[in-house]
Amino acid sequence: MIRKTVFPLLLVAVLSACQEKKAEVQKDEVRPVKVVEVAPATSVRKLEYSGTVRARSETAAGFRVSGKIVERKVDVGDHVKAGDLMARIDATDYELFVKSAEAELGAAERQVETADFALKRAQQLYDKKWVAKAGLEQAQLSYNQAVANRDASRAQLDQAKNQVGYSELRADLPGIISAVHAEAGQVVSAGSPVVTIAADGEKEVAIAVPETDVLSFKPGKRVEVGLWSNKDLKFNGRVREVSGSADPVSRTFAVRISLPADDRVLLGMTAFVNTSEKAGEDFYAVPLAALARGDKDKSIVWTVNPIDETVHARAVTVSEFSGDGVRVSDGLKTGDLVISAGTQFMTENLKVKLPDGVAKHTALAAGDTAPSSLTR
Repeated sequence: MIRKTVFPLLLVAVLSACQEKKAEVQKDEVRPVKVVEVAPATSVRKLEYSGTVRARSETAAGFRVSGKIVERKVDVGDHVKAGDLMARIDATDYELFVKSAEAELGAAERQVETADFALKRAQQLYDKKWVAKAGLEQAQLSYNQAVANRDASRAQLDQAKNQVGYSELRADLPGIISAVHAEAGQVVSAGSPVVTIAADGEKEVAIAVPETDVLSFKPGKRVEVGLWSNKDLKFNGRVREVSGSADPVSRTFAVRISLPADDRVLLGMTAFVNTSEKAGEDFYAVPLAALARGDKDKSIVWTVNPIDETVHARAVTVSEFSGDGVRVSDGLKTGDLVISAGTQFMTENLKVKLPDGVAKHTALAAGDTAPSSLTR
């Protein structure tokens, strides 16, 4: 009976000791962190936007008459020259209109001949005083009417022939087919786009800029343009156009940047545009993930003391949020180590482990200052 009582007590003691040992291990556990070193303060903001290479001029080409498309001869990416056939619609009805107009013109010409004969006959009779002048004037009016009808019939014939010609969609300028909007067998109305042509010649980059930065892009400003397909390829671009109003959905402004001629730049490529702007005051840049909330909802960052590798909260003044992080105007200094990830796990005086590269760098820095610290 005594043995049965002692054994559970021993088991509880062992488990308690294990838990205390585990808690002690957890208490002494050092959390690795990711940090950034605060760069010197600057008043120059770097702006970077991505965009798409496009032709300066793009034309949506469509038929000038309605009808059913019977053939489309181009696809996206095809290069066309001025006058090349791109598509055709069924021209049967328009060809019938031509025949009808030709018949009407023939009849009108016969009427002119008849009216001309009557006019000449009336002139002869008038000269011989056999008819009154009113008869001559009536003949003249009939002739003029016949001539007008003939001219109208001739214009209708020309219009009918034009409509037959309009049944063929031809390129007005050399370029590349950038989009196709209709297929063979589809019935289209006059003016409906069938293909889009990106004209040969000058290319540009189209970017969308928020209203906070749109004033940094003035027409004529020089910017740096690069291609994601070739990081080493850089161009000196020029701002050509800035939209006068924001897009109602995205609330951004369309900016177009002209590029120098280069065969390596292809339509549809992704490009990035870099420029800089003078800000009103000096600031320190830190990642957005480094910003946290402290007491009374104040903005703080967690800094690391490189000597004892402990964490401390630092109140900061945020001047602006940007696409590349947070701009801090007060509360930091050059060289501070700021935790850039996992701020929700930080507590005051928490022991952490710096990355190896940072640890060596800070150890050397601390070594340089150690003798003076000891002297004090």
